[in-house]
Amino acid sequence: MNDVLDVALRLIVVFAVFLVLPLVVGQTEHKVMAHMQGRLGPMYAGGFHGWAQLVADGVKFAQKEDIVPAGADRRIFQLAPAVALLPYLLVLLVIPIGPGEGAVGQVVDAGLFFALAVMGVGVLGSLMAGWASANKFSLLGGLRTAAQLLAYELPMLLAAASVAMAAGTVSLPGIVEAFEWWWLPWQIVGALVFFVAGLAELQRPPFDMPVADSEIIFGAYTEYTGLRFALFLLAEYAGIVVLCALTTVLFLGGWHGPFGDDLGWVWTLLKIAVLAFAVIWLRVSYPRLREDQLQKLAWTTLIPLALAQIALTGIVKVAIQ
Repeated sequence: MNDVLDVALRLIVVFAVFLVLPLVVGQTEHKVMAHMQGRLGPMYAGGFHGWAQLVADGVKFAQKEDIVPAGADRRIFQLAPAVALLPYLLVLLVIPIGPGEGAVGQVVDAGLFFALAVMGVGVLGSLMAGWASANKFSLLGGLRTAAQLLAYELPMLLAAASVAMAAGTVSLPGIVEAFEWWWLPWQIVGALVFFVAGLAELQRPPFDMPVADSEIIFGAYTEYTGLRFALFLLAEYAGIVVLCALTTVLFLGGWHGPFGDDLGWVWTLLKIAVLAFAVIWLRVSYPRLREDQLQKLAWTTLIPLALAQIALTGIVKVAIQ
């Protein structure tokens, strides 16, 4: 009975994190972009520093009419937001935020493989939305999503493989436990490749070609309104949390801190927050790439760097042994 209660409690905590952290990231993006771009609007909703901006956005989406285009494939159109969102909840189940089994929703021996495989499923939500909307702009956005899938998936897997080689395990808690601070200098290239490829997977600027509003309205999500559209936005922010959490666990030592591990999960959340701020900063700072530029970046830069990182990891492992 105690085991059942323990599992239930951990699942409740993971679900609460899944609901809260993406909203915090969304609220932070409003504020950071407002400061960086000199936009004062998000600073006034609700009084002090615009604290009610997120509430106002939620009410706005809830009040909008839920419209399904007459020519759309209704079932796939309605299912797409859930397919885009739920994989990130499943990934959060296997990400450890602190030491011990109590700090992870479900311990999976091959947690790294599970996380990367499930993250790839979220892309199907965009493909389904683009195909089912009966809109040419939506279809074009879906095709761009498929093109990005070819570009980012391989370097992301290769970068993750290098740190798994270094740790000698594909268990996420095992990778954190095996982490040493001297890994940082020689795993930094893999970390950058993983993070950049993850941004492309999330379709975040400067890799937001599938939702380029100046070219194809809003890509695969053009026909979505109300809460269904809000679910796609929530999936984007949940993806940011998952990407930053995986980067923290794989390359930044997870719950290990520079002044000891006593704080545990606090170090993990702090690292996630810093990386999330970097994601928002990149959105404000860099212009959108073209699709051919993304392909060139992936095949001529990211993949060679990831392969070089794997070779370096092998050399260091042999030298240590």
